[in-house]
Amino acid sequence: MSQDTLSDVLQGVRLRGAVFFSISASSDWAAEAPSARELAPLLMRGVDHVIEYHAVAQGSCWAGIPGGPSVQLFAGDVVMFPHGDAHVVSSAPGMRGDSDFNWYADMEAERLPLRLAYIGQNVLRAAPPDSEVDTSIVCGFLGCDLQPFNPLIESLPRMLHLRATDEDAWIAKFTQQAVAESHAQRAGGEAMLARMSEMMFVDAVRRYADHLPAQSAGWLAGLRDRFVGRALALMHAQPARDWTLDELGRLVGLSRSALHERFVLMLGMPPIQYLTQWRMQRAARLLIETRDTVATIALEVGYDSEAAFVRAFKRLVGKPPGAWRRERDAHAVA
Repeated sequence: MSQDTLSDVLQGVRLRGAVFFSISASSDWAAEAPSARELAPLLMRGVDHVIEYHAVAQGSCWAGIPGGPSVQLFAGDVVMFPHGDAHVVSSAPGMRGDSDFNWYADMEAERLPLRLAYIGQNVLRAAPPDSEVDTSIVCGFLGCDLQPFNPLIESLPRMLHLRATDEDAWIAKFTQQAVAESHAQRAGGEAMLARMSEMMFVDAVRRYADHLPAQSAGWLAGLRDRFVGRALALMHAQPARDWTLDELGRLVGLSRSALHERFVLMLGMPPIQYLTQWRMQRAARLLIETRDTVATIALEVGYDSEAAFVRAFKRLVGKPPGAWRRERDAHAVA
């Protein structure tokens, strides 16, 4: 798998971790989280999409999507919900909790990580969990951009379960460190946990990709493919280059028709369409993170004509780049 390409996409979609809860629970309890669409504006300003994860530090619990799959978690395990599905973490399978997340607004001024206790279906502020609690969990959130183009999220399952193993002992150490930081609330703890959670997500993605069946399709499977992965690496290394299907095919060792067919089979689109969409994602990041003119950004992502870039951006995003930038700026300060 081309890890450079994976790193490029993770940077391009602006993956970032933030907001932590340290949760203790005893007896029968259920914590229900709403969908990422509802969580994003509450938790992370200027973020399209929120991925929630739960790491079990002590005890065991169940996690699942209502009406969908569920898994049992033990100490050291981590579960993630890459697509931002509403989900439940509870003491037993099939339970439901209160999905109203408005209580978080009352705690925004509190120093993170927040320390909470679940008693039944009620959420209470609490002191650090003591030795009498049945379960201790760390809940974290990762934000990223979905628009204009995020090829990674769609290639991940709705629920991703990482089991604690000796080979991945650092995951258990992360959980322990997260609990310790949530109790100590030392300066810099929030930033450190955010970076650690990003590392954990990258590790989870790599582990998932490593165990994909041989005949899998999707962007992660494409990274592992000898020919598609090489073509992806070339385009990500030089996205502004005037690539042609003939040139890509020659460099990866396939005919143009064979590369086209293989790319469509694995990613659902031809190589040049993928390149166009990735250019728009890079342009979106530049629109957000810089004050460069639209004309400058057009050149940066491979367009000699500002008008051609504006048409391509509007075709994918639904509005011209200037209008899209103003809208994102307004959301960022709201």
